[in-house]
Amino acid sequence: MKTFFDSIPFVKYEGADSKNMLAFRHYNPDEIIMGKSMREHLKFAMSYWHTMCAEGSDMFGVGTISKNYGATDAMELAKNKAYAAMELMNKLDIDYFCFHDRDIAPEGRTLAESNERLDVISDLLLDLMKQNNKKLLWGTANCFNNPRYMHGAGTAPNADVFAFAAAQIKKALEITVKLGGNGYVFWGGREGYETLLNTDMKKELDNMAYLMRLAVDYGRSIGFTGDFYIEPKPKEPTKHQYDFDAATVISFLKTYGLDKDFKLNIEANHATLAGHTFQHELAVARINGAFGSIDANQGDMLLGWDTDQFPTNIYETAMCMLEVIRAGGFTNGGLNFDAKTRRGSNTPEDIAYSYIAGMDGFALGLKIADKIIKDGTIDSFIAERYSSYNSGIGKKIADRAATIAELEQYALSMGEVTTNISGRQEYLENIVNSIMFKG
Repeated sequence: MKTFFDSIPFVKYEGADSKNMLAFRHYNPDEIIMGKSMREHLKFAMSYWHTMCAEGSDMFGVGTISKNYGATDAMELAKNKAYAAMELMNKLDIDYFCFHDRDIAPEGRTLAESNERLDVISDLLLDLMKQNNKKLLWGTANCFNNPRYMHGAGTAPNADVFAFAAAQIKKALEITVKLGGNGYVFWGGREGYETLLNTDMKKELDNMAYLMRLAVDYGRSIGFTGDFYIEPKPKEPTKHQYDFDAATVISFLKTYGLDKDFKLNIEANHATLAGHTFQHELAVARINGAFGSIDANQGDMLLGWDTDQFPTNIYETAMCMLEVIRAGGFTNGGLNFDAKTRRGSNTPEDIAYSYIAGMDGFALGLKIADKIIKDGTIDSFIAERYSSYNSGIGKKIADRAATIAELEQYALSMGEVTTNISGRQEYLENIVNSIMFKG
């Protein structure tokens, strides 16, 4: 097989004391935690778009790292990317990848040509996946880059654009099924609006829901048994994204009767852009039975856009894995590194360093979450805090057996509330610190 990352060795676990920056210090794929290996708990995936395609460009400058893989022709480049992707996943010991259709094959002059190119590259990917024992976590369609999607895809005011998006999604679903994908994601890159002066919001939401229903029905008809996901994102590029946060998306799904078909793909950076913590968004998805998969990254709190940095904040990874464990772990989902090296980190080694940092970060987070659960202090405190609902009037409230008149009589006889106890936030934060940093 062609090689493109000769300077990167096969990365192995060497333990916390290792000085080798091209080794894992905390991610030991075979280590058993709560009855499962780290590999099973974490289900790491490589993002094709950032890792294989992105060249470090931003709104102020062109790329700083070449991703041409020695190719001069667009299809040769697509083939070389596939070889390079397998090589990198092997060297980083990553089992899964995720893609947009236009990541793996270049868009043609017509939809038919684009589809033919996807057929060629997906044939190659399928062979390489079998040879290298790799799997597809999820696929999706890029319905935001092309100028035709300047006003949205499923929410476009132009019916021709809606039809084109539907056709593109149909093909992306076929490729996802062909490659054995466990999920299919809707990320509404331009599904939103800038001003209501030119927008029929209800029509746009109705149309978006219809497109998703069409996709579900077609996917099931061709044998897709995985999960459909929506990925909440609050802004960028549009000012008012229809998929603002987990709560907004869940409301949308329930309004249009799609909640039985869709789960959420939660991204850390999107959570903070919405003014939430990563843990909050995961918890909202979990308690609504909508937890599905995760885009693992972090944002810069001093910047107001989606920086897609590799996740190294151990507090966040620990709280994330606490929610994943509380949700029962991943089923079809996993941890997709929707993250890119910084623009100034422009060597192949920097890609490896970034993935190692992210994988070690989540391995540490998993270990800490396991310790928090085994310690029991946090869960016991929460149970005690709500213990008034275990007996008396609280039990009647919990059982939904109390009437409002009965509650009034109870309040009148009580006189005043005298039993509020401290929430002890600082105490609990100290408990977490003591678990995380125990010598």
